[in-house]
Amino acid sequence: MAQHATGPRVGRRRSAVAAVTAATALSLLTASGSAQGRTEHQAEDATVSGGVVASAHGGFTGSGYVDYADAAGGYVEYEVTAARSGTHTLVFRYANATGADLPVDLTVDGRRAGAVGFPATGAWTTWRDVTAAVALEAGVNRVRATAATDRGGPDTDRLLVDDTDVEPPTPPRRLRATGTSDTTVSLAWEPATDDVGVVGYDVYQHGQLMTSVPGTESAATVTGLRPDTAYDWTVLARDAASNVSRAGNNVVVRTDASPADDEAPTAPANPRVVDWSATSVSLAWDASTDDMGVTGYEVHRAGAPVVTTDGTSTAITGLTAGTGYRFAVRARDAAGNVSAFSDEVHAVPEDKATAGAPRPGEVTTLREGTDVPWGLAFLPDGSALVSERERFTLYRLAPDGTWTALGRVPGAQATNGEGGVLGVAVSPLFAYDNTVFIYHTAAAGNQVVRVRLVGDMLTGWHTILGGIPKNRYHNGGGLQFSPDGGYLFVSTGDAQNGSYGQNLDTNAGKILRIHPDGSIPEDNPFPGKAIWSYGHRNVQGMAFDSQGRLWATEFGNNSLDEVNLIQRGGNYGWPGCEGTAGYCEGSIPPKTMWPTSAGGPSGLAIVDDHLFIGTTVGQRLYRLRIDGSDLVEQEVFFQGRYGRLRTLRLDREGDLWLTTTWDLDEEVGNDRVLHVDLVYPGS
Repeated sequence: MAQHATGPRVGRRRSAVAAVTAATALSLLTASGSAQGRTEHQAEDATVSGGVVASAHGGFTGSGYVDYADAAGGYVEYEVTAARSGTHTLVFRYANATGADLPVDLTVDGRRAGAVGFPATGAWTTWRDVTAAVALEAGVNRVRATAATDRGGPDTDRLLVDDTDVEPPTPPRRLRATGTSDTTVSLAWEPATDDVGVVGYDVYQHGQLMTSVPGTESAATVTGLRPDTAYDWTVLARDAASNVSRAGNNVVVRTDASPADDEAPTAPANPRVVDWSATSVSLAWDASTDDMGVTGYEVHRAGAPVVTTDGTSTAITGLTAGTGYRFAVRARDAAGNVSAFSDEVHAVPEDKATAGAPRPGEVTTLREGTDVPWGLAFLPDGSALVSERERFTLYRLAPDGTWTALGRVPGAQATNGEGGVLGVAVSPLFAYDNTVFIYHTAAAGNQVVRVRLVGDMLTGWHTILGGIPKNRYHNGGGLQFSPDGGYLFVSTGDAQNGSYGQNLDTNAGKILRIHPDGSIPEDNPFPGKAIWSYGHRNVQGMAFDSQGRLWATEFGNNSLDEVNLIQRGGNYGWPGCEGTAGYCEGSIPPKTMWPTSAGGPSGLAIVDDHLFIGTTVGQRLYRLRIDGSDLVEQEVFFQGRYGRLRTLRLDREGDLWLTTTWDLDEEVGNDRVLHVDLVYPGS
C-alpha cells in the first residue's frame, strides 16, 4: 500500500488539529538534528500496525519509512532500552505534505505519555524533527506512537532517543531569612529534588544573580548590600545537565540600619569629561572608598547639586552650547557622611550632533493609573493597543486619552516577577485581516498568540508559537514586524537558566523569526528552527533602522547592559560574555553599553536613524545616532523625572508614546502612558 507513490495526500486530510494542549506533558521544541549521544531506532524496523514500510519519497534515513494508513489507530511501536530512569527526549523525524497537522498519541508500556503534533513540512521529501519529553524506566520500554485522527499519521522515518537528563529539579521550598546585618542577608531553604541530583543553587535578587552555592548546601549569605534596604530574594536549583528549576517562593528582607559611622568616604579622584553634545556633558571619575561602603555620588555645579548617581559616571543635560561649566563630585555613605569634593572639571558643551536631530519636546499624560503597561502597538486609526502585564488585559488608548477595555488574554499567568501579558504587535495588513499578536506567559511557558480585533471585541484566539521556557524573571516579551511585514521577530529571555543562551535546542535566550502564521521561514539560519540570533540574556526592545537592520536592547546581570545590532545567526555571548567582559571569543560585541545601575534598557524606537531607549533602572531616556554600524553622540533626557521607563513606540504622527512604571513595578495603578512630542532644533 504505497499510498504516496501516485501523488501527494493534499486534500485527503480535511482539517488541522492542535498539536499539543496545555494538559500534555510534552515540550514541543525543534530538535537540533544531531544524533550525538542518542540511540537511533528506524521506523521500518519497529512494530507497525495500520501502516506499511515505504520508500517512494527520497531523503529518508535507513532503508525506508513508515506510511500510516488514512485512519485513526495505526501505530509504530519502538523497543527502547534506557540506561536510567527519568525523563528522556524523543526526536521523531517525519515528512508531512498534507498541509494539516497530523497528531499522534504517545504511550510508554501502555501508559499514556501525552500527544505530539507533526505540522506540515510542505513536501513528502522535506523531513523535519519534533521532540517530546517522556518518562522512561531503566531497561526496556515500548514507546508507541498512535495516529489520533482519521487522517492517520505522518511519514515516519526514525526515532532518536536522547538519554541526556532534561528533567529540571523541583523548586527549592520554604525560602526564609535566617539573619541580617546592615550589609548582609542570610537565607536558608528546603533542598530541591532531582532524578539525577542537584549540583547547585543560584540566589537571585529581583532577577540579578547574587551568589551560588553547591547542591550539598541549602543556605547562603549575600554580602555587599546597602543598609536599611528591602531586597527581594528567590532561589533556583540546578542539576548536572544544566537544567534549572522554576523559582520557589520569594521573600523580601530588609537589611539592618547602619551602626554609628562618622567616617566619611575618600574624595572621588580623576574627574573627567567623556562625552558631550550641544546641551549636555557626560562625566566620569574614579571610585571613592569607605569603611562601610559608598552608596552614591553627588555632582555639583556652582555649589549646588545637579545629579545624584549610584555609579562612577553620569550625564548632565539642559546646558547651553558654548557656555563653560565647572563640576565637582563628592561621595556619600549610608550614614549620610559625605566626602570632600573632587578636583573641579571644566566642560563646554558643543554641537557635534547632526543638525536637526530629533529630541523630546512637550510631554503629555495620555493615561495614568495603569498597572505595568508593557505592550504598545498602533492601529491604523492612530489609537494604540496597550497591555497591562499583570491584569492580563488589552486596552485601546486613543490620542485624546479615551481608554477602552477590549478583554483579558485567556490563559495568561503572572510569575510574581516579569511574566504576564507582555508585547503586542498589530498586523501590517490589519485593515484587511484585523489581526493582533500578543506575547504572554501561560501555564506551559511563554507563547505568542494571534487574535482578531473586530470593533471592540477580541475573537478567534490561536497560539502560533509556544513552549518558550518561563521563570519568575527573564521572560523577554518583545514583538516586532520586519519592514516588509513578512516576518514577526520575537525576543525571549533565558528563563534564569544561563545555559539556554547557547543552547540551540530551546527558544529561550534568543531572538526568533517566524511567519505571521507561526511557520518557520526556510531561510532562517538554523534549518527548521525559529532562532534568528542567540546568546541573549533578556531582550525586550527591538526596532529596525532605515537600512532594514534590526537593533535590540538587552539586560545584563550585575555589570553591563547592551544595545546590539542583530545579525542573522549571530551569537551575542551570554552567559560567558556580559558586555565585553568574560569569555567573549566568537561572539558579536555590543554597539554600546552602560553599567546596569544606569541602564535596564527596555523600550526601543528608531527615529531618523536615532535610537531612543527607555531604561528601567536608570530611569532615563537615551538618544544615540547611528553612524554606519556604530552608535555615537549619546544624550540623556528625563533622568529620574518619570520613574522607570518601560516601552517606546513611534506613532503615525512621528512622535513617541512612552509607558512608565514606578517602585520596581510593584505599586499597582501608579503607572502612566505619555505622549512625547519630537522636535527638530535647527530644522
